Amino acid sequence: MRRLFATAWTIWLFDFLTKIWALSALTASPRQILGTNLQLILVKNSGAAFSIATGFTIFFSLLALAVVIVISYYAPRITSQGWLIALGLLLGGVLGNLTDRIFREPGFLNGHVIDWIQIPHWPVFNLADSAITVAALIAFVLSLRNISPITRVR
Repeated sequence: MRRLFATAWTIWLFDFLTKIWALSALTASPRQILGTNLQLILVKNSGAAFSIATGFTIFFSLLALAVVIVISYYAPRITSQGWLIALGLLLGGVLGNLTDRIFREPGFLNGHVIDWIQIPHWPVFNLADSAITVAALIAFVLSLRNISPITRVR
């Protein structure tokens, strides 16, 4: 369980710090790092990936709160190290974006998420989004390998 919360804390902290940096160092004009293959740009996103569902920010906030509650409730029961890491990445990413939705403009549970990494043919994203994506990939592999999050004692 410590691994899950340590992973979540680390992801949240790095996401928080990089968003502070992005707000102070970036603008709406792309800054090329590796040509157009990697650019840094400041985007304030009120929706989900690809900026879809921008009118549903409150829904995403409430969904994120539900994810935090469910992971926290089940965390003490998780026995698989792989699932602890996957859920830690998911929790850290969800908390990173939820922090923006709670504390950023325009207001409580309606705040814009700070995105700042741009690659070709993909929406602008942040470290929290990356952690959520990696968590989904790990969960997919664990599921394919039929690894249960909880080992049942007989």
